[in-house]
Amino acid sequence: MSSDGRIPLPLLPTTPPTGRAAVTCEYRCGNACAHEAPNTSGNEYFGDVVRGIVSRRGMLKAGAVLGIAGAGIAATGGAAAAAPGAPGRGHGPKPPRGLDFEPVAPNRLDALVPPRGYRQDIVIRWGDPVLPGAPRFDFHNQTAAAANKQFGFNNDFCGLVPLRRDAWLMVSNHEYTTETFMFTDYDPANPTREQVEIAWASHGLSVVVIERDKRSGTVKAKVDRHYNRRHPLTAPFTVSGPVAGSDLLKTTADPTGRLVLGTLNNCAGGVTPWGTILTGEENFNQYFANADQVTDPVVKARMARYGLSGGASGRKWERFDDRWDLAKEPNEANRFGWIVEIDPYEPDAKPVKHTALGRFKHEGANVHVARDGRVVAYMGDDERFDYIYKFVSRHRMLPGNSRWARHHNKKLLTEGTLYVAKFTGDSPASEIDGTGTLPSDGEFDGSGKWIPLASGRTSFVPGMSAEEVYVFTRLAADKVGATKMDRPEDVEPNPRDGRVYAALTNNTDRGKAGKEGATEINPRNANRHGHVLEWEEHRGDNTATTFRWRLLLVCGDPNSPDTYFGGYDKTQVSPISCPDNLAFDKYGNLWVSTDGNALGANDGLFATTTTGRERGHLKQFLTVPVGAETCGPVVTEDFVLVSVQHPGEVDGADANNPASHWPDGGDSQPRPSVAVIWKPGREIGT
Repeated sequence: MSSDGRIPLPLLPTTPPTGRAAVTCEYRCGNACAHEAPNTSGNEYFGDVVRGIVSRRGMLKAGAVLGIAGAGIAATGGAAAAAPGAPGRGHGPKPPRGLDFEPVAPNRLDALVPPRGYRQDIVIRWGDPVLPGAPRFDFHNQTAAAANKQFGFNNDFCGLVPLRRDAWLMVSNHEYTTETFMFTDYDPANPTREQVEIAWASHGLSVVVIERDKRSGTVKAKVDRHYNRRHPLTAPFTVSGPVAGSDLLKTTADPTGRLVLGTLNNCAGGVTPWGTILTGEENFNQYFANADQVTDPVVKARMARYGLSGGASGRKWERFDDRWDLAKEPNEANRFGWIVEIDPYEPDAKPVKHTALGRFKHEGANVHVARDGRVVAYMGDDERFDYIYKFVSRHRMLPGNSRWARHHNKKLLTEGTLYVAKFTGDSPASEIDGTGTLPSDGEFDGSGKWIPLASGRTSFVPGMSAEEVYVFTRLAADKVGATKMDRPEDVEPNPRDGRVYAALTNNTDRGKAGKEGATEINPRNANRHGHVLEWEEHRGDNTATTFRWRLLLVCGDPNSPDTYFGGYDKTQVSPISCPDNLAFDKYGNLWVSTDGNALGANDGLFATTTTGRERGHLKQFLTVPVGAETCGPVVTEDFVLVSVQHPGEVDGADANNPASHWPDGGDSQPRPSVAVIWKPGREIGT
């Protein structure tokens, strides 16, 4: 280790930790990975049927659809991928545009570490004022009234829409609260009402004006009386689409099934082409209590598929509001697990929960405009052995920013067709042995198809109504035999060429007794480090129902034989573990943030080009402080924003014994924050 605490590449810890801290698992997802995966379906992986029956060449000759679907990705993928360490790779004359920076070495510092020559600052932190009249944050004297006017806890995704020159509206998700790090006197068995109401206020969404100072380069949040707002767990949200008003969404407090209070566990999201923000409700199940008291076997089975089980909840909210008690309000959980759309430009408009996009543990949703003007939303269900989805709108997007065009476009996600993905590998079964060894054709790749689930009031799933498909989408996908994935998180289309990328974070259950083993799309058993998937739809049409896929990255230590970096020389890349959120810069470079680095170093933000000779040349752009996760990257030509979530969230630490003092230093408590990184006088990556 050098004098500044950095660890030289490559990182080779002697005893690799498991990655994410147990305390994070407890409060963010209710210890999801400590429980059995909710997907107990026995649907057969299609690749297991075709592999060994026909050879790769025979399959491509026999399947005209597969051959046509694969033509696009082969043509646009740049130079053919070479085997790791192949001559000529990794020695180009200069880096691709936007990626000319010195990689940051893995480290365990309690600091945000950007590349040499870059500066950093804090845009906004937990407790900073959002609304006029918000008091100065006082860690030891928090109140719910203050929290409702301040920036919430554990900010995840953030998205920007332009407001004026050098000013934007930023929407931030506040995914979850870690009460043991918020209060020095917190008793998990007996939280106080005030602590619970502070937690309600600290969830949800923030809309904040941010401005860039052109002289200094920094970006700061402003208290704006018109645009700034909070949407906590007590704020009203409307329900749109085919399930609005359904009996499955009605509760005592809302007999209409059309008005929900709040949004929960919001993880990633996206910015729509019409200037709104999409945010995904993820691990909502952990907030609900007493599923074990539900007696109806059908209702109980549906709940179990979403991880709703057991008695008292971890946070004990059911003691203060009956809606968190499933024995009293069994439909309340059905009102979470949706994609939410918020219009930053309209402060008085309620956010909308879009039921046409299905209900599951949404990491987020990202929209691409297809050639015919319809919009396609791509989504991942962040659970072990769950699925990847897409939604194709019925109507076409109107160009421009007129009031009429925006009114029309904000309804595009209410009508359309919901699909789930089925992936087929093209290598013999004997070559996919769970070790991550590349098959003989030099890539993990294959074909796929989109299976329709529902469109409007029409169901394509036998035995399920359209209403049931939308509310219990996981069960519908089980029935049609979708491909089980290794925790699909962010799914992001490249705006330059329409190719789509998905972060598969990890799945240590793959290959365990009674669990599905390795497949070509998920090629490692006990997958601790995850991988990044790439696909292109048939003929480059994002509304198509067939596609070709391949893995861009198989993550981990580059020295390990089970890793793959697009065919690039592995001695030249940064180690990466547990990819989570994805973003693209203006050049079409892919940026990857991580969550739960299982290589022993702090999480970070990475970048690579996806085409040409530098494809797979992954470089680490920054690391976040100890215990933190890198979330919500926004990459512009002038600055990068990262949401630094749960700094100091390390096992054995709490508010009485903090493991981090970021961002304020000294003996301060750690505070989740949005940070900005820039290079004075230069564009990012130049």
